[in-house]
Amino acid sequence: MNPAADPPQLCVLRGGGDLATGVAWRLTRAGWPVVVCELDLPLTIRRTVAVSTAVTEGAIDIEGMRAVLAPNALEAAALAADGVVGVVISPQLPRLDPAVVIDARLAKRNIDTTIDDAPLVIGLGPGFTAGVDCHAVIETQRGHHLGRVLWSGAAAPDTGTPGVIAGKGAERVVRAPTDGSVRWRVRIGDAVRPGEPMGAIGGIEIAAPFAGTVRGLITEQVPITEGLKIADVDPRHDPTACHEISDKALAVGGGVVEAVHVRSRPTWSSR
Repeated sequence: MNPAADPPQLCVLRGGGDLATGVAWRLTRAGWPVVVCELDLPLTIRRTVAVSTAVTEGAIDIEGMRAVLAPNALEAAALAADGVVGVVISPQLPRLDPAVVIDARLAKRNIDTTIDDAPLVIGLGPGFTAGVDCHAVIETQRGHHLGRVLWSGAAAPDTGTPGVIAGKGAERVVRAPTDGSVRWRVRIGDAVRPGEPMGAIGGIEIAAPFAGTVRGLITEQVPITEGLKIADVDPRHDPTACHEISDKALAVGGGVVEAVHVRSRPTWSSR
């Protein structure tokens, strides 16, 4: 297929979190129609910049891109053809005959994606091996290789520690102290002080780890298990960043667009 001569074919994103949203934003800007598959209760933290929020809110607008929840995969594809990101609740890959499948679930392992899922299959981050279970892997680890397209081999292994921003690393991520239901006292974009109560689970308070801005909160509808990532605090004190796609997500999205355009050339072969 040559995009210069033919209309772009469908891209299906498995997962609609903040990194996947950077991918969707880059693809739609490049003219590719996008359908996103999500869970019925998304685990997304950065909900203000995630297409997965359409599952709970019905629709969301993110930097000029609109995502709308569809009742089924076919209607999601129809939305995509009109330039809207169609979001469908579908843990399994829907039968849409896409040109591209991107596994953006960031599970740090391959759950069920195969290289035969589409003419081009892309995996984000650790858990995939290009040439084995996908055609290309996009590096998601912060650093010199972030966003690079790998046509062979695997991305850097998961370190289990978030990248450092303004001197803060692992402490940026707030994890659940116990099982239960979370009730938040703060909202995304709020400023917090060190130790300030952000919410509670089962009577156990969740304290802000340092002074900063609340960048992400898991939705209260999700059943919480101990250790689950439930919030994100940004030390940069910039509430506008809560409504902007991150540099990391845009870098990863750029890698996906590169892979899609390389694959669309008539003379393409994996490298």
